[in-house]
Order: sequence, then structure tokens, then C-alpha cells
Amino acid sequence: MTDPFVVVGGDAAGLSAASKFLRDRADDRDVVVFERGAWVSYAHCGTPYYVKGEVESLLDMTTLSPDDVEGRGIDLRRDHEVIALHPDRDVVRVAGPDGEFDQPFSDLLVATGARAVTGGFDLSPAGAFTLHGMDDAAALRALVTPPNDPLEDGDLPDAVDRTRVERYANHPVPDSVAVVGGGYVGVEMAEAFTARGVDVHLFQRPDRLLVPFGEAAADVVADHLEAAGVHLHVGGEVTELLTADGRVSAVAHDGHPDDPSPLPVDAVLVGVGIAPAVAPVADAEVDCGGSGAIAVDRYGRTSRDRVYAAGDCAEARHVVTGEQAWVPLGLTANRAGRAVGATVAGTPTQTGGVAGTAAVKAFDAEAARSGLVDDEAARAAGFEPVSTTITAGSRSGYYPGAAETTVTLTADQGTGRLLGGSIAGTDRAAVRIDTVATALEAGMTVDELERADLAYAPPFSPVWDPVLVAAKVLAGER
Repeated sequence: MTDPFVVVGGDAAGLSAASKFLRDRADDRDVVVFERGAWVSYAHCGTPYYVKGEVESLLDMTTLSPDDVEGRGIDLRRDHEVIALHPDRDVVRVAGPDGEFDQPFSDLLVATGARAVTGGFDLSPAGAFTLHGMDDAAALRALVTPPNDPLEDGDLPDAVDRTRVERYANHPVPDSVAVVGGGYVGVEMAEAFTARGVDVHLFQRPDRLLVPFGEAAADVVADHLEAAGVHLHVGGEVTELLTADGRVSAVAHDGHPDDPSPLPVDAVLVGVGIAPAVAPVADAEVDCGGSGAIAVDRYGRTSRDRVYAAGDCAEARHVVTGEQAWVPLGLTANRAGRAVGATVAGTPTQTGGVAGTAAVKAFDAEAARSGLVDDEAARAAGFEPVSTTITAGSRSGYYPGAAETTVTLTADQGTGRLLGGSIAGTDRAAVRIDTVATALEAGMTVDELERADLAYAPPFSPVWDPVLVAAKVLAGER
């Protein structure tokens, strides 16, 4: 096998590409997938709900088992890390259980994903965590599960890091935890810990949570977190993790100017973000963009011939700005991987643009965003932003279950082009962002969005859907 399609990474983008390639290939070339860990094809976004207990088993978050992958004809090599790329020789250097070796390739996809950012904290003490992967989720679930209670119905999967799980399985559930970072992971884990009876202190260095969602949506989420008992330290920064006897004991912080003394906690979750995992291409003269992720064209091709990149390690074209952007999300990875697989198989296929469409849940509240919501980001992209925020009912006012839905829309003052939006509420608010995302992809103006023929029936929406109300108001304010 001297000319296979080699894929580095066995999750969303990598296995989507491998599967599509095998379905569409016109020759008999094989595909080899190297995965540095034991887990493949799993849902990162489900892990907070596993810790909370809403998802029962780690296996519930896997799409394909290793046997499923191999059953598709993919040569899957788990616990094999690609440590270097040599495109001038058409080989990758691989470190596996039996040592290092060179693997030739005809085409190569780098789908190495992202890595958790630690914020400069030492996370080696017991009780210090990030959440980026199944083993992190298993360890956190062990942390919040009472001693002698089963973590799952049935045995834990073979792939799990049992050493980490056993480190916490016999300890009492913590009384309190500090969550560092008010993004997706921080908000979702604040809910998960609270549901487990743990007192949560959530620290966010900026002056609001969920910065890319805009102020109005962030305020809705903050109100629901506080109503559920989460202690918010917005505009407050954790400066140091303090330990005693090798375990986290407190955090030093500036979140309470009147009381700067360390806050005693039993555990810390650092959720300050992720960064593209590009180590394998570091010395391969593969260009990276300004975000640090691998630069690609509309087909996922890098600066090196027959080397592609997709998923959380790669940039993509932003549908609003037209520029390259780094938007690490699940749909983006799956879609781009599938496109690369088709291209390598012989049918050139574009990976598609991104708008940064995302949603988050905080107890009963939902929030979602797409495009450019922040005025500063819009100005940096060359637009003259104008925004409006409205609150409207989610259903006809007389129909049971109607709830306030807050919508923010941003447009370009001169052209009226829709630039972005965010939505927050408690009654199917998040899914309404798909209307905004579709309008952004189509390059619609707010006037055109106002005239969109959205469905109306009292159980689902008022005559004027909240998104249409916001578009109507914004069109009138320009």
C-alpha cells in the first residue's frame, strides 16, 4: 500500500473524509486513519450533559465504534500519533505502540482538531480540569458521582482512561467548584455542576458572559444562571490555583475587590477556550493563517500540494466578511471533511463557508448567535454597523407556553445587508437562529429578511416571528 489517502485524526472531519472517499473513489486506493488516542468519532459537545447525567453512557456520544470504522474498509490505527509531516517525500512520521515509522501517502488530510487552552495554570494537582474529550468527561463525572455509585449502567468503555477515573471515583462529591471562563464550556458546566449539588463560582474576565453572543443574549443567560444559584464573578479573573496536599484548595482572584482573599473550592474547571492543534505541520512549511489555524482554500487545500486540512485545525471562509476565519464547530468539521473526501476521490467539492452559528443552554434559557453581532468586529471587517434589540413573544400571546424572546440584529448602515444576530429566550429560542444563518448565507438585507415568508401557527409562532419583528424594526431605523 504505497499510495493511500492518509488521514491524521479519527474524529468528525477525519472519518467523514475517509468514509466519503471510500464511497466515491474511482480506483482501488486505500485509506489509512491515524488517531493519537483511543477514542474515535465522538461528540465533544455532549460531554457537559454526560457530566450532568442527562447522557447516561460515554458510548451514547459515539457515532461509530472502531469496529464500525474498520467495517467500512478504513485502516484505522488508534494510539498512533503523527509527529511530523514531510511533504517533500510524501510521508508522515508516526509514533505507535511498536515505535516510529514512516507512512507514505498519495493525498493527506490533516484533521487534528483543537486542544484545550490551560490559561497558564498548572492542572496537575488533583481537582484541576479542562473539558476537551471523553477522558476529561469521564474524570469529571467520577468527581461528581458519590462514592460507590456506578458511573454508568454497565461497565465503562474499554477506551476510557481508567487511571484518571479511579483517581476521583472514591472521593466525596466536591462542595464547591470554580469555573474559569464564561464561554460555552463554562456556562454549560456551571449548569452540570449545579445539577449535581455543587456550589459553583463562575469567573469571567470580560465584563459579560458569552462575548460573541452580544450583550442582550448574555444578560438573559446571566440572569438564569444567577437565578439557579450560580455565583457570577463577571469582570473577575482567577490569578492562581492554590493547593494543599496535592489537591486544589482555593483560587486567588480579583473578582471581589472588597474581599480579595482566596476563595476556598474543592475543584477547578478551566474553560478559557481552545486552540488549533497544528503541531504535526509545524516544520512542514504548511501555511497557517492569522488565527494560527491552517490556511486552506475553498476545497480544503493547503499551501502544499496534495495536503488538505479540515475541522478545528483549519480556517474557513466567513460568509459575511469573505475573509478566512477560524470557527471550530461540529458541523463545520463534518461538512469540510466530507468535501475533502469527495475531492480526493475525484469530484472537486467546496467545503462551504461559515457564519459562526452556535447555540448554548443555561438551565431553562437558550441563546444562539450567527454572523457578526459585535459592532467592533463589524467595523474591523469594513462595515458601518447599526443594531437593534427587541423582545417579542415566542408564540401567539393567547396560546399557552408563550415566552419572551430577545433578538438582536446587526446590519450595514449603507447597504442594509444583514451582518449577524443573536437570540435568547426559554421557548425554542435557539433554533430560530437558523433563519438568521440562512439569510446571512444568502447575503440578504434586513428589508429582504423582513419579507421572508416564515410559518405562522399559534403553537409555534406569532404572526410576526421575533426574527421578523427585529428585521422590521432595524429596517425602519436605518
